[in-house]
Amino acid sequence: MTMRDRRRPATFKLNDPDVVVMDPGDEGARFAHGTVRVTPEADPATLPVPLDEPFVPERKRFRWGLVFWGALAGLVLLGAGLGVTHLIEDLFARSVSLGYLGTVLAAVVVVALVAVVIREALGLSRLAAIEAMHARAAEAVANDDRPAAEAIVADLLKLARGNPRLARARTQLAGHTSDIIDGADLIRLAERELMTPLDQEARRLVSVAAQRVSIVTAVSPRALIDILFVLAAALRLVRQLARLYGGRPGTLGLMALMRHAVSHLAITGGMAASDSVIQQMLGHGVAAKLSTRLGEGVLNGLLTARLGLAAIDVTRPLPFTALPRPSLTDLAKDLLRRQEDAEK
Repeated sequence: MTMRDRRRPATFKLNDPDVVVMDPGDEGARFAHGTVRVTPEADPATLPVPLDEPFVPERKRFRWGLVFWGALAGLVLLGAGLGVTHLIEDLFARSVSLGYLGTVLAAVVVVALVAVVIREALGLSRLAAIEAMHARAAEAVANDDRPAAEAIVADLLKLARGNPRLARARTQLAGHTSDIIDGADLIRLAERELMTPLDQEARRLVSVAAQRVSIVTAVSPRALIDILFVLAAALRLVRQLARLYGGRPGTLGLMALMRHAVSHLAITGGMAASDSVIQQMLGHGVAAKLSTRLGEGVLNGLLTARLGLAAIDVTRPLPFTALPRPSLTDLAKDLLRRQEDAEK
């Protein structure tokens, strides 16, 4: 119970005529002077249970952009096919052997195009499966769902089957799966067993890429060379991280990964995090020891490292629950140490 009247603490009995037990809706009522007003607190057992609103999927709109690009691609293919047909007819008109040679080359082009399309489709489907596994794992940890965790571990073992460095980890995980009761603990065990060596290698790849970008941009004489090298290094790093965690992206898959990584970087405030690290580490005497070009190299290296950390979050099949997330501060310390050594 809560006291509503401003008075000194005092003892009283509930059957005292000067004590009035009020309902929550009677707070505006008037009582005689000296009356003690008591409002009972609501019993938690009688409170309404809050219910989560059902998830309403976003309504899909008709995508005119997709129709435009699809129709344009169809016209290009028709034009290319018509041009090849006319070319083969002209070759046959000149010589039968040239006509057969053109036919064979056209067939090879078609077979190669089909192979490229199949490879891109498989790469996109594999990346989509990894992204879905990441979301399923996060949901299983939140709900402590044992059947969902078992299905995720089975899919994860299939994904890691082609990685020879995870052979021992796969054996140990398969042997301890039946010993874990909770679904969340099973996901954490799978993360510790399978993701530990991959996370170490991913951290090394990001550190090497950041150091390479910082050194090259520090000694490069042209800004255009800096931009091209940073772009090539970012694409190479994202592809390496995707292959490390089980994805084999093609050209379209790599473009999708870059878009997701940049979006993740924007959502998590990666640029602000990089700025804070630079202010903390370069603002306390380190900037005075580095030249202007080396400072620009450190900045480019830190931004590359932040993009690599965002790519790890995008390409990793499991969320960070049992293992620590790689820190930009640790990578920045390594980068600054290398830059100071290079200046010496």
